[in-house]
Amino acid sequence: MNREDYKKAIFAVRDIMVKNRDYLIELDARNGDGDLGISMSDGFNGAAVFLEANEETDLGKRIMGSSKAFNEAAPSSLGTILTIGMMGMAKALKGLTEASTEQVGSALVAGVENIMKKAGSKPGEKTIIDSIYPAAQALCKNASLGKKEALNEAYKAAKEGLAATKNMLAVHGRAAFYGEKSLGIEDGGAVVGKLIFEALYEAF
Repeated sequence: MNREDYKKAIFAVRDIMVKNRDYLIELDARNGDGDLGISMSDGFNGAAVFLEANEETDLGKRIMGSSKAFNEAAPSSLGTILTIGMMGMAKALKGLTEASTEQVGSALVAGVENIMKKAGSKPGEKTIIDSIYPAAQALCKNASLGKKEALNEAYKAAKEGLAATKNMLAVHGRAAFYGEKSLGIEDGGAVVGKLIFEALYEAF
């Protein structure tokens, strides 16, 4: 991954969030506040606009800059969580202008672990972690197979992680107040995680 690959990735994620904006709003309204589609489409669009004008070649600095732009455009709980993840990635890739699939996978894992550390969350709690953590791990595990195959495995892991959230009780956020009513419903954050890896797989 280089600076242009990262830009391509963010643009792809922005496009898939815009495409699924209304679906995410509807899903979030079931046990949240209904702003998920708005914050994700606006947030990734903010990151895309930043990257359009940014010429930084250091991947860490480039990701950090886009994370700030994302956060400003997506003032929501999931927006903050994804910003924390992007900051973890930025730290892992600081000083690099090129990163291998394995390095990108390791940076994604570092980003998710940064979220878990600062948000006090873990897999199995019906959050975005349930789709992005197994996906990041799959990307690392399959890096030697090449970018395309590794991203395919990551996307499959994200889908499986998302499906598993149907049988989980929400622990965090507004969804936790719904208790057993959250059973049988996919977590909105985990859907966002799946869409991120779907976009990455399709883009590359």
